[in-house]
Amino acid sequence: MLLVRPAAFGYNPDTATTNQFQRPADADAQVRPLKQRALAEFDALCAALEAAGVRTVVGEDSPEPAKPDAVFPNNWVSWHHDGTVVLYPMQPASRRPERRPELIAAVEQQAGFRRRRCIDLSDRELEGRYLEGTGSLVLDHCHGIAYACRSARTDEGLLAEWGGLLHYTPCIFDARAADGSVPYHTNVMLAIGTHWAIVCAAAIVPADRERVLESLAASGRTLITISREAMQQFAANVLEVRAGSATSGRGASDLSCHRHVLAMSASAAAALQGEPGAWSTLRGCVDEVVAVDIGGIEQAGGGSVRCMLAEVFSA
Repeated sequence: MLLVRPAAFGYNPDTATTNQFQRPADADAQVRPLKQRALAEFDALCAALEAAGVRTVVGEDSPEPAKPDAVFPNNWVSWHHDGTVVLYPMQPASRRPERRPELIAAVEQQAGFRRRRCIDLSDRELEGRYLEGTGSLVLDHCHGIAYACRSARTDEGLLAEWGGLLHYTPCIFDARAADGSVPYHTNVMLAIGTHWAIVCAAAIVPADRERVLESLAASGRTLITISREAMQQFAANVLEVRAGSATSGRGASDLSCHRHVLAMSASAAAALQGEPGAWSTLRGCVDEVVAVDIGGIEQAGGGSVRCMLAEVFSA
């Protein structure tokens, strides 16, 4: 699991044009406190994951150029079971410097990932085509399905190309938030775990809804539907991660006692607890929930815990 400790976190106007979850700080005077708050929230999440026995690699953001969204590495890179590393094209030009070879090298050195091939799709940015990693893609690894909501950051043709390279079948659909806007990333409205799936069914347009829900149900997972209001509180922006013993520490998890740990924000947990039956059902599908207050990151960055975690699979 890669996390990137931010050096210049803040509200990014370049991303706000397509990210309806972002809200600017109240005043310029709040910028410095916001950076400090984001660092404290980041460190709290890392500590909570480590306490749960989750193996992490913590990379440091480089100070130049300033990268206000560097805390969300899952949009520019993904690692896969077969040893593949994928680099993704991102719509906001301000985010493209986040793709740093030294972070990939850190994962290989610290997590022992053995790279066998690298698929670099980043040059598609020159064509105005974007696919922002596991923000655009919510993957059902067991059944080889890539769910994706069409948006300015998710190109349908590029999704098909990605699916052919990684051997996933695309399941693409349209969705709308309560205000009629298009969710900027699929992972704000859909999450898939080992035994469960969270989906904001109301956000999927009627023409696509039944098809998507039938595909999710066919996987055999317990389906947990949430409201658009819960979606806005990042109730679907969660990630199930594998953990060893809680006492083993970073990089030394006990492979003999893997547990399913669900990582989320405090706001996501509160939203799920407010949805009828959602919390109890979800708690019955995992071994542990890690919920951390990252309200500063959520407000200014427009992303939550899932966006902060880039999975690293054994290869």
